[in-house]
Amino acid sequence: MKILKKIGWALLFIFIVAQFFGPEKNEGDLTSLATFIEETNPPEEVHKIMKSSCFDCHSNSTRYPWYNSITPINYWLADHVKVGKKKLNFSKWSEYSLKRKEHKMDELHEEVEKKNMPLDSYTWTHSEANLTDTQVKQIVDWAKGAQANYDAQLKAK
Repeated sequence: MKILKKIGWALLFIFIVAQFFGPEKNEGDLTSLATFIEETNPPEEVHKIMKSSCFDCHSNSTRYPWYNSITPINYWLADHVKVGKKKLNFSKWSEYSLKRKEHKMDELHEEVEKKNMPLDSYTWTHSEANLTDTQVKQIVDWAKGAQANYDAQLKAK
């Protein structure tokens, strides 16, 4: 029993010390989304939906919940954001080629339509990110229109 008590105290000590360390936060400015918003021109409702359901993981600006102050949860969240930004980063939209923009809009409407996005692990703690069928349709329709616009630009070249 003594050994379990020592292990417990050691783990508690490690947990407490770990709270003083954490990953770098993704706290950029929402103005980094200006190019994406300007080019794709989402309706106000779609913009609102994306702000609450997409931008935290797919831009350089994340709104962190209170539990992000707890290690190891903060590392798990940081990895989520890192992976999300690697797949699609709306803040770097101006750096994407026309072909890549067209492809990303195609992926966006497919993932939302299949209800793969937003991730369940995100909506568990962000209930406002749970999309209704109407919201899914709004995003899909807008994204298909933006994709068609990029496709037309590609064909015009």
